[in-house]
Order: sequence, then structure tokens, then C-alpha cells
Amino acid sequence: MTKKLYIKSVRKLMQNKKDLEDSLKIKITIKGNNVEVDAKDELEEYFATRVIEALDYKFLIEDALFLKREDYDLKIVNIKDHTTRHDMDVIKGRIIGTKGKTLDTLRDLTGCDFSVKDNEVAIMGHVENIHKAEEAIISLIKGSKQGNVYAHLEGLNREKKKWKRD
Repeated sequence: MTKKLYIKSVRKLMQNKKDLEDSLKIKITIKGNNVEVDAKDELEEYFATRVIEALDYKFLIEDALFLKREDYDLKIVNIKDHTTRHDMDVIKGRIIGTKGKTLDTLRDLTGCDFSVKDNEVAIMGHVENIHKAEEAIISLIKGSKQGNVYAHLEGLNREKKKWKRD
């Protein structure tokens, strides 16, 4: 089975090609920004595609390889799908925060990793955490204050801990 992908930044993929091929049990062919993934079955192809997409969003290879597991996922949120504003730099600045503080706090509260690229936010993490991380990002895009988003996430975390104890 062969899957074709368009990857904007192939450098990291080229540097780690052999390790990825061994780890994912696939064959990777790179021609410019076009990448072909050759896998034995659909499942291997699917997981390899997710890992390669994560690398295109600048996630570390060690983190991207978690996507081989069924309980990890990668979710892409397009900023333009959730706002009519045109000042993308301001919106991305709100998501990232001063010196990355907002993303660090979101990472701590959700257990997910984030990457902002172009007009998209990539979220990678355990499947049970992806939805709340996505909701938090969408709230920030729509203009919610960071403090309100944090408070909501903290409330969800308290509720989850309480539910697990009972």
C-alpha cells in the first residue's frame, strides 16, 4: 500500500528517515515536498501517516512516535474555521502567550502538546484529553480570556479526579 503526502518541511523527515522506517516498519520515499509511504497494510500506513504529519507540525520525533499507539491522537484546528477576524498574528499571539506561557499552561492542564503553524494549531495527546484541549484552543480563538479558559480546564480536572475516586 502506498500513501502520498505533501509535507511542507521535509528536513526533519529526511534526517530521521532510517529511524522512522525501522520504527514504523515502512518505506519512505521523498521527492521534494512529496512523501510516499509504503506499508504492508492499512493500519501501518495510517499510523505512519499520523507520525509524519506530526513531524510536519514541528513535534519532536520522540513525541510523534506516540501516535503509533491507538490511545494517542493528532487533531488539527484551523483558526479561520472559528473566527471571522483577519488579524491572525494577534490570535496566534493569544494562543501562544508571552514567551509561550499560554501554551505551557495549556500543556500542563490538558496533558497535550501543541504546535502553532501557519493558521493552524496541532494538538497531540492522549485521546481522552484531546477534546478538552481542542475546546480550550477554540475558546482562545473566539476571544475568551486565558484565565477563564484555565479555570474551566482546572474545573474539568477536579471533576475528573473526583469521578475517579468515587
